[in-house]
Amino acid sequence: MVEAVPETPGEKPRADAAARARPLLGVRDLDAWYGESHVLHGMEFEIAAGEVVTLLGRNGAGKTTTMRAIMGMLRQRSGSIVFDGVETMALRSDRIARLGIGYVPEERGIFASLDVRENLELPPVVKPGGMSVAEVYDLFPRLRERRASQGTKLSGGEQQMLAIARVLRTGAKLLLLDEPTEGLAPVIVQQIGAIIGELKRKGFTILLVEQNFHFAATVADRHYVVEHGQVVEMFRNEDIGSNMKTLQDYLGV
Repeated sequence: MVEAVPETPGEKPRADAAARARPLLGVRDLDAWYGESHVLHGMEFEIAAGEVVTLLGRNGAGKTTTMRAIMGMLRQRSGSIVFDGVETMALRSDRIARLGIGYVPEERGIFASLDVRENLELPPVVKPGGMSVAEVYDLFPRLRERRASQGTKLSGGEQQMLAIARVLRTGAKLLLLDEPTEGLAPVIVQQIGAIIGELKRKGFTILLVEQNFHFAATVADRHYVVEHGQVVEMFRNEDIGSNMKTLQDYLGV
């Protein structure tokens, strides 16, 4: 019989420590296809709860395809995607969302004929803990000012804020943000960075697809470099300076 090891005063159970060590999202040996086009070739990475992690890479590297695969939006995929201890490969997209994953695509998906308030009230709550409209307005004061404006009348930055805000209403705890700074003015990029920082402080976990690693370096904890549908490097944010030449070679900048 194995003798139980007593805990020292104030020590948490080892099971709790194991749970903390387990990644919130683990992607293993992920392959994906569009028809006959084989796009992902054994993607592997993981994200701990509360981290901001980026997928860096050139256009066509497989970053967006990885996000779509995580959300179950691709029929042709294989491998393993485990979120919060649940294997999701056999689940439909709606079931994956109800586990607590929210996806903000590059095209944002704002309903142009609805105003800001109506866009915010549209998404279903898939998990307890979603932000109220009032809490969203506190995080995005600009949306409060523009709450009666239709989607067609919003700037690109305002549309991006609204797209992120809608996901926050659902109760998702892992946010997948695909190119959130694409095409935005530098001052708006700074605002998006500040919002990501605030979401991290609130305990959200974020997977960020970016080509602009200068922006990524201001918000992320770690960076996975993607090339030809697979991860080729991983850098901690504090190590970017010493690996700049390698990053420039991979990203072509």
